[in-house]
Amino acid sequence: MKRKAEVYRKTKETEISVALNLDGSGVADIEIPIGFLAHLITAFTQHSLMDLRVRAKGDLEVDQHHLTEDLGLVLGQALAKALSDKKGIRRFGFVAVPMDEALVETTIDISGRPYLFLKLPRLPRDKGHFEFSDAREFLNAFVKTSGITLHIETRRGQNQHHILEALFKSLGRALKEAVSPEPRLKGKVPSTKGEL
Repeated sequence: MKRKAEVYRKTKETEISVALNLDGSGVADIEIPIGFLAHLITAFTQHSLMDLRVRAKGDLEVDQHHLTEDLGLVLGQALAKALSDKKGIRRFGFVAVPMDEALVETTIDISGRPYLFLKLPRLPRDKGHFEFSDAREFLNAFVKTSGITLHIETRRGQNQHHILEALFKSLGRALKEAVSPEPRLKGKVPSTKGEL
């Protein structure tokens, strides 16, 4: 069974297309006009071992909020579509990823119940650049449309770049584990309810 999805969204504020292959090799073909967000999505892709193609544009003359949030929505929709009935997946994923002084732990449950817990340190704002509040908006939107439970905790870190890069790498690694097939399930849904 091919676990792939394509999603397209166009509004007066943004235009985004995403093609996702859960069983890829980490190929990232990313065109996002927010440089650091493109960097983070590329890192996420490479560490998830999914193949991801993104074409995104938006009203950056306003700010980067609309494009960031809508990309989270579209990527979450693509994940949910590619997972389909979620049969045979491991469901849970956990990883801790360091980057220099930063350490971020990410835990995922592909539960069908969207929930985000995000713990980030209080650091000075980096106005005009992609920052913690932008990452929160992206993750809120991603969780809402993918239907996953996501807990992310920054254990330590003093540099926003390092923390955010560790965060997106850990998201990719934890998701890789959660969507991986579990042969012993023999195609069953990993839930006592019989569905997720």
